[in-house]
Amino acid sequence: MNDVARRLNPAQQAEPNYREAPNNIEAEQALLGAILVNNDAFYRVSDFLKPLHFHEGLHRKIFEVAGDIIRMGKTANPVTIKTFLPADQKVGDLTVAQYLARLAAEAVSIINAEDYGRAIYDLALRRALIQIGEDMVNIAYDAPLDMPPQAQIEDTERRLFDLAENGRYDGGFQSFNDAVALAVDMAGAAFERDGNLSGISTGIVSLDSKMGGLQRSDLIILAGRPGMGKTSLATNIAWNIAASYEPEVMPDGSFKAKNGGVVGFYSLEMSSEQLATRIMSEQTEVSSSKIRRGDITEHEFEKLVGFSQTMQKVPLYIDQTGGISIAQLAARARRLKRQRGLDCLVVDYVQLMTGSKKSGENRVQEITEITTGLKALGKELNVPIVALSQLSRQVESRDDKRPQLSDLRESGSIEQDADVVLFVFREEYYVKNMEPRDPADPKYTEWEAQMEKVKGTADVIIAKQRHGPTGTVKLAFQAEFTRFADLADPSFIQYEEP
Repeated sequence: MNDVARRLNPAQQAEPNYREAPNNIEAEQALLGAILVNNDAFYRVSDFLKPLHFHEGLHRKIFEVAGDIIRMGKTANPVTIKTFLPADQKVGDLTVAQYLARLAAEAVSIINAEDYGRAIYDLALRRALIQIGEDMVNIAYDAPLDMPPQAQIEDTERRLFDLAENGRYDGGFQSFNDAVALAVDMAGAAFERDGNLSGISTGIVSLDSKMGGLQRSDLIILAGRPGMGKTSLATNIAWNIAASYEPEVMPDGSFKAKNGGVVGFYSLEMSSEQLATRIMSEQTEVSSSKIRRGDITEHEFEKLVGFSQTMQKVPLYIDQTGGISIAQLAARARRLKRQRGLDCLVVDYVQLMTGSKKSGENRVQEITEITTGLKALGKELNVPIVALSQLSRQVESRDDKRPQLSDLRESGSIEQDADVVLFVFREEYYVKNMEPRDPADPKYTEWEAQMEKVKGTADVIIAKQRHGPTGTVKLAFQAEFTRFADLADPSFIQYEEP
């Protein structure tokens, strides 16, 4: 009864407690003081602490200016910094110059710098979590028509992922200095990486030399007609990346790929067992049809067992869910990156995915949503996404079977969103079907000569590439093992388009 009366009578309600956002101004002051006294303190925290993590606006500005000065190789102290700060701003009774001098005078030892930096960073994450939680509650109460519960869950998950990965929870503008620093870091990483590639090596030298490897955040469309071997090329690349994975320990204790990488493979068409059988065949040179039938020798069985032990250590993760939506794919990819790490995603293939559009809507619109979502996911996770795609049947009706961009199914969005478009083309496939029935036919000798010329080869046509040239890369193709490799003769590897 008393509880009901209290609810009805606001005067009897207890005063609500005022809760301030978590912060520690003293820790911020102590860290800034340490940096002003000894600039080495900055490098103890600069790999994880950013200006936006400071609660006090003036402290954000001091940390940013000090960082810029130190990176230029100059000394940051109260005298050099004050000219870059507003002279008329007051901190209580102190001017900015006096406040800087006070920070330096009361500085803590450099030994404590990292501890204070971690405290500031953790408090910033807590403030960000509060903001995300408040937004989630408010949106759930308002129930806007344009954001159903599932969309809100996906948006919240994305923001939480950003927070966990980068210590931030929103986008916004990035200074050009930061962008330049990232570009220089990428060039430095390429210089140190095997093969001097700016991207992740596909394991196929002739393809890497054209593309510079798979570039982070790129959407790479790999397309071809059935029988051309696009899934085989995708599994070859995925295995090569995962098998060459070489981790490097970062200052914060996390791992980063120095070479190769962790691969997530969405196999919407084949089961994980079929995919594993294909990879085993590629790597052990035991025909997949023989593996399925059990028609193998004892030596071949030993090879398979030995390779299976190698496979267990390789960071290649397979998701065989059929008809997965772009939202589900994104959520699982974020989870994989958090739990295992992630350096490359492969999707086999785009037309088997579903969008969030209603079934009555246009399929082209649904594909547009999928490709746009894949491109956004690549940027969010900062990984290359290799997405396989079908080609339309109009290729078969032409005399020249070599695919072109207009052959992409629902090509508008796929061609537009892709950073790189690769076509797999095996002329051998078409020449083989043109074999004259009668060996005595005069054309049979001509067919044999043509077949000999194209047998065991495949063309990877780079039809679009934002960062480099287009052209064709010639590869060797071993059909019995569904394996692509570099051709033995270097002069026959590639040529530029005119």
